[in-house]
Amino acid sequence: MEVLQHVWDLGSATVADVQERILKQRKVAYTTVMTVMKNLTEKGYLKYRKEGATYVYSPARQRGEVQQSLLSGVIQKVFNGSPLALVQTLVRQESLTDEERAAIR
Repeated sequence: MEVLQHVWDLGSATVADVQERILKQRKVAYTTVMTVMKNLTEKGYLKYRKEGATYVYSPARQRGEVQQSLLSGVIQKVFNGSPLALVQTLVRQESLTDEERAAIR
């Protein structure tokens, strides 16, 4: 997801572009980022075009589509298919402000 977030933010990116952004937070090897981007391409989340010897990746699926799909999976697997259980868990989080709780309600 971290890699996908960077590609969505950039619109299109090389492995080096994504690695550079991640390096601002933590160390990561170029080959690790490359492998993740290759795997995301194989799974249909990214697509690429070749510019000379460089691969330029772009999103194959929109952010909202991926979020919805992943959230549906979490609801099924973690909350036994109950969106209500997910929302109840969110509301009970101590880290939420009163305004955030009100917005959820």
